[in-house]
Amino acid sequence: MTGADRAGEFGPIYLPALRRIRDLWRTLEPLVDETSYDDPIAPTELHIELDDGIGTADGARLDVQWSERGMYSFHYVGSDDVNWRFDRHPNTHSPEKHFHPPVQGVTAEPSCITVEEVSLVTRAVHAMWRAAYEHDDVSRLNSFTNPP
Repeated sequence: MTGADRAGEFGPIYLPALRRIRDLWRTLEPLVDETSYDDPIAPTELHIELDDGIGTADGARLDVQWSERGMYSFHYVGSDDVNWRFDRHPNTHSPEKHFHPPVQGVTAEPSCITVEEVSLVTRAVHAMWRAAYEHDDVSRLNSFTNPP
């Protein structure tokens, strides 16, 4: 997510949240290969590398941001160039909590994630990713009722 995608204040990155997200993904997901930050001194993004991906992807990465104001972005990038994203940030084109599906031309739709606590949001994103992965079906993303 770029600054141009945001209208309003996202807020400074909250490193304890990124650490919690990293630890949860390591615990919940056996396909986590490695985790890292974009900058070891002043991180603004967590990278979670996966050994496999949804569909034809033979690997994937999640790029995660979480701010002190509780704004977030979980951006999935598969090795097959499939991208999707769960976001919470003020903007002019969609609800504050929204989902960018892996469908060309669709900007954003309301997110099914209603929880706001870092661990619960992380578990919700993981549960939907895992369901899409196991069933090889991206339509399972953003399809749960009040996950996790």
